[in-house]
Amino acid sequence: MNAGGGSSQEDEQGTRERLLGAAFEALERGGVESLRARDLTKRIDASTMALYTHFGGMPGLIDALVRDGLKRFAEHIRAFAPQSDDPLKDLISGGVAYSTFALANPQLYRLMFGLGDAGKLRGFGSEAEAGQATWSMAEGVDAFSVLLRSVERGIEAGIFWNQDATAAATQILTATHGYVLLLIGGFIGDPEAATRDVAIPLNVNLLAGLGADRERVESAIGAALSRLG
Repeated sequence: MNAGGGSSQEDEQGTRERLLGAAFEALERGGVESLRARDLTKRIDASTMALYTHFGGMPGLIDALVRDGLKRFAEHIRAFAPQSDDPLKDLISGGVAYSTFALANPQLYRLMFGLGDAGKLRGFGSEAEAGQATWSMAEGVDAFSVLLRSVERGIEAGIFWNQDATAAATQILTATHGYVLLLIGGFIGDPEAATRDVAIPLNVNLLAGLGADRERVESAIGAALSRLG
């Protein structure tokens, strides 16, 4: 009986994960408007009641997408940029990982920042309100902490001038986020040219403005990009 009960619990967890997986696929294929209860449950051969059982409805599913996306986002950055004895290298490698994740998952990235109509589906009145709620989640705080900790370590090591770490990290996030959105939106154009003409100079200028040595920044950027192949 215990074995049967365990199997049933595993089946329920499997249904939840399959629904979440189907939602991720639909999101990236067609955006938030493609997230329809009937279509998602049909894809995994379940009744529409399964969505309400596991998520309480579409707002709960989208909330789960955001939370899981933030978790995967942080895991991706930590895997590509594990902490070393060089905070600047870690920071730049983290920035490269940030961009690769966003470009590989553009609709999820937009969802995590509360952009588009997803916020209304989650019950928020504006994109700003949805974004603030997202980054106040434990998963959002953890994702931002990856960047923040690298900046804090850079200040402690004397790589950056003594300054407010949160403000400095937010400056870096602002530049990276803007670059990524322009690239996703097709404004910048060819990714290879964008890296050479926009991303590298942008990061060199920004980090040098925070106190880092320009040549050291350029070297760290080159090393991080070389790992992408």
